[in-house]
Amino acid sequence: MPGIFSWISGLFSATGPEPHTPEPRLFNPVAGKPSTAEQDSLLVHNLENHLFCWLLDSPPSALKTSNPEIAPLLEQLEQRLHDQSLEELPRQPLTLPMLMRALSDELSDRHQVTEIILSDPSLTDQLLQIANSPYFKPGDQTIESVDHAVFVLGIDGIRNVISAAVLRPMMAARNSREALFAQRVWRWGLACARSAELIAKIQGQDTSAHFMVGLLPALSYITLRREIHRIYLANGHREEPEPAVIRHALARYHWTTTQLLANDWNLPPKYHAYLLAAERPAPEQQHTPLNDGMILGTREALRHAHQRNLAEEKLLSLIRLDEEQFASVRKALLRMLENSNSPA
Repeated sequence: MPGIFSWISGLFSATGPEPHTPEPRLFNPVAGKPSTAEQDSLLVHNLENHLFCWLLDSPPSALKTSNPEIAPLLEQLEQRLHDQSLEELPRQPLTLPMLMRALSDELSDRHQVTEIILSDPSLTDQLLQIANSPYFKPGDQTIESVDHAVFVLGIDGIRNVISAAVLRPMMAARNSREALFAQRVWRWGLACARSAELIAKIQGQDTSAHFMVGLLPALSYITLRREIHRIYLANGHREEPEPAVIRHALARYHWTTTQLLANDWNLPPKYHAYLLAAERPAPEQQHTPLNDGMILGTREALRHAHQRNLAEEKLLSLIRLDEEQFASVRKALLRMLENSNSPA
């Protein structure tokens, strides 16, 4: 996809990040009335700050620390992104292209999908673990085989379990230092993905594609955290990067990293379109399931973890759901979060 490479290159300058360039925002709600635009911007900015405090287990003051080492580290990270040379960028799972073709084909039956999954033993193990996890398990019945999972969950349900099964190993903690971050990023990613999927269903859009792209920002977060840690070690540091360093890396480069992931994995063009529409909403553009899903998923994940978040009336002013639709989506989210382990 040549256009993606030129688009990514266009994000960078040869001299590195400008110190006064506004950081890209994780949440970019569609502009409403001019009188509320500034208020909406402040709301989503605060929500993002609450998310960083939770994910990095740090108070706001620790994330605002001014460190002269931050700029050089970010310049090195930016150069790696520009050169598409991230050492921590996850490789495409081998069975993903076949699975995506089969799951996007309306004529595919459950036996075809089962055979593809069974051809990859590691994916088979992951899928059964995910299908039986509190996030996805329907009721008390244990799912004992791939065919059983496809039968119980249906093609639509198995699409999301496959997406989670493919991405889960990449977000699993490698050591105790990143364990809490990885656990919280996974919980947050699932909440955003589920929200985007449910909102896409309400709007008659592709639910499984929105579930997958809803997980990609979480994968970009763990990728960037690991990459900045590599750069930190290469510069002679032995300790972990400060939370402020990680926060700046996540805030500035998450959308670029999601596009690199989508491109490296050869995801269909519409996945890139969903990501770009969420990053850069066009004037007069309708709300996107991904953007609204990330705002709603983040708010509910923080609320469930007893963290600062958004008041309900403020949340409803940012997303395009009526009260009945919001109640339906939130009920499904709460069921998923409450059935999981107690919040970290």
